[in-house]
Amino acid sequence: MRRTRSGIRTALGALAGTTALLASALATAGPASAEPAPSPVSSVQRPAQAKEFWTAERMRSAQPLDLLDVGKRAVDEVREAVPGGEELTVPPSVGKGIGNALPETGGSWTGGGEVVKTSGRVFFEYQGKQASCSGNAVTSDNASTVITAGHCVKMEGSWHKNWVFVPGYHDGQAPHGKWPATKTLTTPQWEASEDMNYDVGAAVVQPQDGKRLTEAVGGQGLAFNSGYGQDMYAFGFPAADPYDGEKLTYCSGTTFRDVLLTQDHAMSCDMTGGSSGGPWFTKFDESTGKGLQSSVNSFGYVFLPDTMFGPYFGDDAKALYEKAQSA
Repeated sequence: MRRTRSGIRTALGALAGTTALLASALATAGPASAEPAPSPVSSVQRPAQAKEFWTAERMRSAQPLDLLDVGKRAVDEVREAVPGGEELTVPPSVGKGIGNALPETGGSWTGGGEVVKTSGRVFFEYQGKQASCSGNAVTSDNASTVITAGHCVKMEGSWHKNWVFVPGYHDGQAPHGKWPATKTLTTPQWEASEDMNYDVGAAVVQPQDGKRLTEAVGGQGLAFNSGYGQDMYAFGFPAADPYDGEKLTYCSGTTFRDVLLTQDHAMSCDMTGGSSGGPWFTKFDESTGKGLQSSVNSFGYVFLPDTMFGPYFGDDAKALYEKAQSA
């Protein structure tokens, strides 16, 4: 059934441009610290089929998921909750480069460094349609974990198929190969009701040519329960106008907390659809291109242009990461 549209565009990748914070999702907003995080959920993929499916031509023609005809939900109510839990950081595993300047509301990344290799485009089929998002390789026990947005692995009841990660993507090229997922995962809150507060996804990708993902491209660090109001950098591959998805783009600045419908971080940024799932970093070093991933590009409000929102990485995001890296 077609669902009503609201004043929110779940931007940047899957739902951007058209929108939606979720009624039941937001009714349970924000991770609570009093109870343990529920177990993440996952879907098994077919890596051999996915790698063969994504030809250069199909990658170039894939649409940001937000541009596809997707039903939306209206927001009925929101209950305030304060994110909590013990702060945890996982250091990045590699790095070197040269930097840019903060703040930036949307521009091509020319600084080089590890982020050029760890970030990439994500390609998949959503209900038979070829679509794209962004993602990032992170330090992990299995050396094969990608973090992205929840709507970049599952949306409106359907797990995406033929899911691949292309680190270092640019101009139709896959300089570090195409890494098909063996499993995709998301938070239980996103799986159950697509709660935008928990719009976080992950993938475990198959080794290529005898190497695991972060052995080939490195892995960024992560931070959970690290608080609000920090200097952060957001990266992605926006593919909707005025962008074309062919170059790594970034925004940077001091974040603030969403006071409207979620507990998300917010940043001045004009990235468009296709950037969903791209990483947000705290403690980002412009000279090395390394940082601690603390969120992902998630959504934007139609009535608040040039502002992007990303979920708070609390206990539920940490549980998702731990499950993915142990797979």
